[in-house]
Amino acid sequence: MRPAAPAPAATPRPPRWERRKDARPGELLDAALDLFVEKGYAATRLDDVAARAGVSKGTLYLYYAGKEELFKAVVRQNIVPLIEAFERDAAGSTAGSAELLGEFFRRWWTSFGATRLAGIAKLVVGEAGNFPELARFFQQEVVLRNVMLLRSIIERGVRQHEFRAVDVDASIHLWMSPMVLRAIWEHSILPCCPSGAEVPIERFLDAHLDFVLGALAPDAARGLPERTQ
Repeated sequence: MRPAAPAPAATPRPPRWERRKDARPGELLDAALDLFVEKGYAATRLDDVAARAGVSKGTLYLYYAGKEELFKAVVRQNIVPLIEAFERDAAGSTAGSAELLGEFFRRWWTSFGATRLAGIAKLVVGEAGNFPELARFFQQEVVLRNVMLLRSIIERGVRQHEFRAVDVDASIHLWMSPMVLRAIWEHSILPCCPSGAEVPIERFLDAHLDFVLGALAPDAARGLPERTQ
């Protein structure tokens, strides 16, 4: 009787860092986003990012030269596309300017303010003094593009006589500041010490939009004398 052939040796599972190369950048960025939000910029170590992504630190360096480049890639991968998408939608929209303005605030909240991405804004505010280059980068890539988008909606409404003329620069600061503060608050103070008296976000957004549209309403609609230019 012939002896049975030996069973084929089990193929060892490759380590996690031997997965498809095209998957690695996304996994590294996901891990980096989590750690930046959890720990802040200064406390996030590249060793920890690599470990969470399941790769070696050497593999991380194949894609990103250092922590600053990794942070910039996180912003460009996760936040900038959100702005670009709304820029395209706003440019092609036939909706009224008031509707478009409401969409801007609600979409800003649901895609950014209510997500872990708001933790990046908190990071920049908290660590700008020690890492001014990151703050300048975030200002150029995110803040100014949001400002330009909001400006385009307001100026569109003024041109079409849906809104009255306002000081656009000052108004944008006034109207974005409560949104940003609410997002940072929900990712910093609120989890530590909830008071139970917080206004639900839907009521907050409704009241905020009502305030903004009231300020933009044509003078006749507000019961005021028409302005002469």
